[in-house]
Amino acid sequence: MTERSDIHDRLATSLRAARKARGLSLDAAAKLSGVSRSMVSQIERGESSPTVATLWALTQALQLDFAGLLEGRPAPGIEVTRAGTAPVIQRGGVTIRILSAPESVGSHEVYELAFAPDAQLRSDAHSHGCREHLTVLEGK
Repeated sequence: MTERSDIHDRLATSLRAARKARGLSLDAAAKLSGVSRSMVSQIERGESSPTVATLWALTQALQLDFAGLLEGRPAPGIEVTRAGTAPVIQRGGVTIRILSAPESVGSHEVYELAFAPDAQLRSDAHSHGCREHLTVLEGK
């Protein structure tokens, strides 16, 4: 068996197993990923060499770890933070609830902030390339 066909076989096996483990039909996997049903089927049979973009779409739809695709690793687990269990910081009229996992500090942080009327929050600048997303749930 050549290295190329071995890779196709491992890829086909991983994708098919992930799809079936999630109880998805070929049609459902195609719809979730945006990849045609026939292409998903060809990849699962080892008859097609998908592009990186196609593999990315499939791994996202099937919740697989892209980097470990050929090893069949699942995507990192889902973190659940229950209401009332998140650490809270009070700072000058602002309540900061830390919603992200401690191991994600520096790479991806999630907070819920509640401001008292006229309260302000000043903080240090983020690292270069960092993006900050804010959603106002209520108020102005």
